[in-house]
Amino acid sequence: MLLKTPVIEEWSPNGPRAEEDLRELSAVLHAAVHAGASVSFVLPFSLDDAYTFWRAKVLPGVLDRSRVVLVARIGDEIIGTVQLILDTPANQKHRAEVAKLLVHPKARRRGIARALMQAIEDVARRERRTLITLDTRTGDLAEPLYLSMGYVKVGIIPRYAVDPEGRKLEGTTILYKELQ
Repeated sequence: MLLKTPVIEEWSPNGPRAEEDLRELSAVLHAAVHAGASVSFVLPFSLDDAYTFWRAKVLPGVLDRSRVVLVARIGDEIIGTVQLILDTPANQKHRAEVAKLLVHPKARRRGIARALMQAIEDVARRERRTLITLDTRTGDLAEPLYLSMGYVKVGIIPRYAVDPEGRKLEGTTILYKELQ
């Protein structure tokens, strides 16, 4: 099944698969964290924790249109996701922030993260955003991806967040991209 090309689409919480999608998004987040992704969570991290994040933190933003969630699907299965946060102050309506680029570990190294990033940039353009910002764990696998896509590294904040295992503080790299 993973040999197929994923379809990337904007996720809607109003579709017939909404609850199933929330469970699949939770499974992607859970698997990514357990594979070492530094995306704001530390171990132990349960499927229920992941579900609570999607239900309590992400869903309200999607419903009020302050956040857009894209999903990558193979068939009906969600294997990746990324978010665009549009909730910015009045003097920053030209920008948006990318958050939670996640690809299930079983589907990595297939260009899905790059495709999700290209699609989220299209969403930003649609929303008339000309500047995208994001941060990633310094030295993470995603950092070279962002750089290869034209993101500019602003700098590194040392000791920014605890690693997923809760053992050490790690730096975060701040990046941006101006959209045409």
